[in-house]
Amino acid sequence: MDTIIKKVMDSPEDETVYEQASQIIREGGLVAFPTETVYGLGADGMNAEAAAKIYAAKGRPSDNPLILHIADKEGLAQITDKVPPKAEALMKAFWPGPLTMIFEKKKEVPYGTTGGLDTVAVRMPSHPVARALIRKSGTPIAAPSANTSGRPSPTKAEHVREDMNGKIDMLIDGGSVGIGLESTIMDMTVEPPMLLRPGYITREMLEQTIGEIRIDPSLMEGVGEGVKPKAPGMKYRHYAPKAELTIVEGELERVAEEINRLAQEKQEQGHSTGIIATEETKAFYKEAQVRVIGTRQDEETIARHLFAVLREFDESGTEYIFSEAFSEENLGQAIMNRLVKAAGHHIIRV
Repeated sequence: MDTIIKKVMDSPEDETVYEQASQIIREGGLVAFPTETVYGLGADGMNAEAAAKIYAAKGRPSDNPLILHIADKEGLAQITDKVPPKAEALMKAFWPGPLTMIFEKKKEVPYGTTGGLDTVAVRMPSHPVARALIRKSGTPIAAPSANTSGRPSPTKAEHVREDMNGKIDMLIDGGSVGIGLESTIMDMTVEPPMLLRPGYITREMLEQTIGEIRIDPSLMEGVGEGVKPKAPGMKYRHYAPKAELTIVEGELERVAEEINRLAQEKQEQGHSTGIIATEETKAFYKEAQVRVIGTRQDEETIARHLFAVLREFDESGTEYIFSEAFSEENLGQAIMNRLVKAAGHHIIRV
């Protein structure tokens, strides 16, 4: 299969791209496209055979549910008829945007999309390319991140091309995304609602809107064997670079000392090493490859660059990566959730 790659330029010519892409979606094919979070790999979410193609292209376990993307609130009526008042409040506050909510599904939503569950994950993206494609396609679009399952999520079209070229019908290149981390996921089928995956919409923001929420206990630990995950990213290895990643947690100067020691040790053994640092700490580090991920004064810079930095280390053939830890408050909770999963929960505390 030759993957068609089309760039959108916010011009009248884009309409031809959306027409071609939406036809592929309607015919059961696969189209990768940008959202405000990461690039998504889209198919007709109401077509079980199309959803199966997503799992095959990504190498994704079939019990890992997909998120349905809609362009407007009317699209929700195709998917569920049970929308609790707290969900309405969250929609008013955060849709369109990087918030996914889980509802009881209608029978029309295939189990092939929901990973065999009677619940369905739904979000309304704010990215203009995503919304234009959904509207043109005339169907909810199932779209996990457009990467090989387990790898760092794609924040640029080049990342999608690296993983998916020849496996999908089309890639819409909309440039780099804005947020860089996947959406927050809330389970609205329980009371109080439960946070299943942290994201740009933080716990604090959610609680300010609807009051008490619970945190799924598997959020940092993962879901055990034999348990069906209720949302993407809960059970399986995610976001991982090819290198072995270790997180070092503690007071920053001690963290830097330990990372320098670990990197030097690996270098003396003949291995290539890399370090994930911030603007505030980059001067602490010695000879290893140092990638500045952003500044602690603005967590959004860290979120935006996390997956791209992991992919840069992949491209350079780095064997061992050492990363500082980050605060687990506000957006830091989502950053650490992704980083811990990428490291396979390998954390050193100093």
